[in-house]
Amino acid sequence: MTGIRFDSVSVAYHGNTVLDSLDLTVEPGEVMALLGPSGSGKTTALRAVAGFVRPVAGRVLIGGRDVTDLPPHRRGIGMVVQQYALFPHLKVAENVAFGLRAQKAPKAGIPARVAEVLELTGMAAYAGRYPRELSGGQQQRVAIARALAIRPGVLLLDEPLSALDATLRSGMLAELARLHRELPEVSILYVTHDQVEALTLADRIAVMDRARLQDCGTPQDLYRRPSTEFTASFVGQANLLPVSVAEDGVRFAGRELVLDTGRAAPGAGATLCVRPHVLGLGEGPNALRGKITEVQWRGSTHRLYVDVDGHRVTAELPELRETPALGDEVTLHFAPQDAVLLAAGAGDG
Repeated sequence: MTGIRFDSVSVAYHGNTVLDSLDLTVEPGEVMALLGPSGSGKTTALRAVAGFVRPVAGRVLIGGRDVTDLPPHRRGIGMVVQQYALFPHLKVAENVAFGLRAQKAPKAGIPARVAEVLELTGMAAYAGRYPRELSGGQQQRVAIARALAIRPGVLLLDEPLSALDATLRSGMLAELARLHRELPEVSILYVTHDQVEALTLADRIAVMDRARLQDCGTPQDLYRRPSTEFTASFVGQANLLPVSVAEDGVRFAGRELVLDTGRAAPGAGATLCVRPHVLGLGEGPNALRGKITEVQWRGSTHRLYVDVDGHRVTAELPELRETPALGDEVTLHFAPQDAVLLAAGAGDG
C-alpha cells in the first residue's frame, strides 16, 4: 500500500510561481481528483509527482519515501496522458510490455503479465493489432494497461479522457471506476477540468485555482456544502446570489428567505448558493419570482433562465409538459436545507 504527500510543494518557471505551497495527502488506495481551470496548477502538481518538474521548495513523498530528487523511472509510478503516447510501430502487446522491459523484468514473466493487464482492461482480443487499428477509447485502454503492467503503487492520469467523444468518455469513466475497485491498493491522482469526471470517479476532490489549493473534500461535501464561491461555481453549477443577513433572517432583492444563517453575522453581506436542480416551479418556500429569458430543452430536462430583479437564476427541471414562453412570469422555490450561505468574499484566494 502506498500514497502521495505534497509537503509545501512550490514550482516556479523563470521566477513565475505555477504551484504555490501545496499541502495535500492522497491516502493509500484513494482516487484524488485535481480539479481546476487551465493554469490552476493541477498538471504541475501531477508532474511534480512524476518527476518531470523539480520543486523550488517542499518535498514530494510516495509511500512515505521522499522522492523529490529521484528520477521518474525510480518512483514506482504509472502514468497515462491525454494523447495516449503509444508507439505506432509496436503492436498492442509490445506497447504494454515496453515498461516491463525497460525495468528489466524477467523475460519469462512478461507475456503472462501483459496478458493479465490486457484482460483486466478488456483488450485481450487486440494484442496483435497496431495502435492505428484501434479506436480512441481502445488506445486509451492500452495506455492504461501499459501503465498498470509495471504494478505501480501510484497511477497518474493527466486529462486521460479529454480526447474522447462524450459516449466514449462515459464508457471509459465506468471502466476506470471498475479498475479502481479491482485494484484497491493503487493510489490514483487524476487531473481534470471536467466536473463530471471528478464527481463520478474521485473519493476526494482537490480544487485548484491560481496555483493554490482552494478546497478539498468528498464530492458530496463539495457539491452540497461548498465553503467558497469558487468551489460552488466550479464543482457543479450554482446560482450565486447576493443577500444580506439580518437579525431575523436573510433578504434577497427585498424578499425574506428562510435559511440557516450559520455563523454569518447580522448586517453582513453574504452569497446564497442554490443548485439549479433543487429549484421547483410554482409556489413554495423561499419563492423567487421573475421573467423567463431563455428556455432550453435537454431531453429529460428543461433548463429555465429567469430574471429575478436583475439577477439571472438557472433552474434545471424534469421535462415539462407545457413549456413556458419567453417573457412569462414564473415562481421558483427551494427548501431551506437545499441552500448554502457563503460569507461575502469567500473564495477570493
